[in-house]
Amino acid sequence: MIVRHLLKQNSVLNTFLKEIRNQDIQKDSMRFRRNLERIGEILSYELSKELEYSKETTLTVLGEKKLKVHSNDIIICSILRAGLPLHQGILNYFDTAENAFISAYRYPLKNDNEFEIKVEYFATPTLDGKTLIIADPMLATGKSMVTVYEAIKKFGTPKKIHIVSVIGSKFGVNFIKNHFPTNTELWIADIDPILNEKGYIVPGLGDAGDLSYGPKL
Repeated sequence: MIVRHLLKQNSVLNTFLKEIRNQDIQKDSMRFRRNLERIGEILSYELSKELEYSKETTLTVLGEKKLKVHSNDIIICSILRAGLPLHQGILNYFDTAENAFISAYRYPLKNDNEFEIKVEYFATPTLDGKTLIIADPMLATGKSMVTVYEAIKKFGTPKKIHIVSVIGSKFGVNFIKNHFPTNTELWIADIDPILNEKGYIVPGLGDAGDLSYGPKL
């Protein structure tokens, strides 16, 4: 797996990451969602540099111009519900992409600090031969991402997989490396050092789904 850690180079991305981590700014859920969306746009721009391109001719009022445009059949697959603002940011840049949605959540076991990942819903077009972008803002243990990948395999074989995430842990990044094809590319804004005993990223930012849409039962 190729890991693209964007915060290694300074950009306006730094500002958006600072804001989504700030516990006071987080109280404005609309701003939190918008920052996730803007981060999705930045990650998409960087991802676009690795797509396949072909020449097309465009007619203007004064003549014609040959331009290279990407020629990939893209499907954006978001992990509900936290992935929705990130999904919109990616879709803003790949506006002709097809869309898929999958639910994945932590189901607690007897020990409060242990859980399994359950997938109960998946809606998608065929994945065969497509460029698949999997969007999930938080890459903590990596178990959700791997469970999602195993669930979608029966819907086709993508030509290429890109994973787009905002904040991950070193553990989660290393974990998914062993479960995805070697040519998979991970586009991630920042990587934090540790997980706590409940499997949450530290320092992280908290629960991206709750911060976006309110607490759940």
